[in-house]
Amino acid sequence: MDWTTATTGWVVAQRGAGSPRTTIRTRTQHLKQLAAAHPLASPWDLTTADLLAWAAAHDWKPETRHSVRTTLRSFYGWGVAAGHIDHSPADALPTVRRTPPRARPLPDGIFADALRKAGERERLILRLAAEAGMRRGEIAQAATWDLVEDLAGWSIEVHGKGGRTRLVPLNEGLALELLALDPGYFFPGKIDGHLSAQHVGDLASALLPAGWTLHHARHRFASRAYAVDRDVFTVQ
Repeated sequence: MDWTTATTGWVVAQRGAGSPRTTIRTRTQHLKQLAAAHPLASPWDLTTADLLAWAAAHDWKPETRHSVRTTLRSFYGWGVAAGHIDHSPADALPTVRRTPPRARPLPDGIFADALRKAGERERLILRLAAEAGMRRGEIAQAATWDLVEDLAGWSIEVHGKGGRTRLVPLNEGLALELLALDPGYFFPGKIDGHLSAQHVGDLASALLPAGWTLHHARHRFASRAYAVDRDVFTVQ
């Protein structure tokens, strides 16, 4: 079985299990990278040593390395369940230690300067992270149908990691800007009708000094929300 056939079969299984499209897309990219490193081999011919050598050749951050390990365990686990291979070579891959990132809120001055330089689209991206605590992937797929009117004004239904959703209240100014948009995705693009998470992050990073990213705007939201009454459950 070649890589394309095997990857397609795995994708079908993931879709059937209800895995989020963003997760499937990321893990498919991992498999394409592995396939490019072993173009003449069947995926079922690779050993644990082959997988380790491939991973060791990359200078990945711990979070990326952990994600790739999860991809390999999922793919080869499916291969065993589907009868393509007797045992998974990914089962013996070592656990990846991840250090929780230290919160680093985007400072007021940097945020204000980025807003001044931003166009309308970039301003909304920055505000959704800094004022609603949304991740870049959540911002990318947000749409007008996610806006919900409630007793306190307007909230947005956020589609997060693992297919989980949460309802986040919006301040009046941000809500009015979003309500004024044309029906559909806030940020139209070619990835299922909207921008990719990577592109959303890149748009924000272009407005920020080196060392600062859109995720630091999310840290800003969490820190400011926690400072109100120091209730971590409210922030969550």
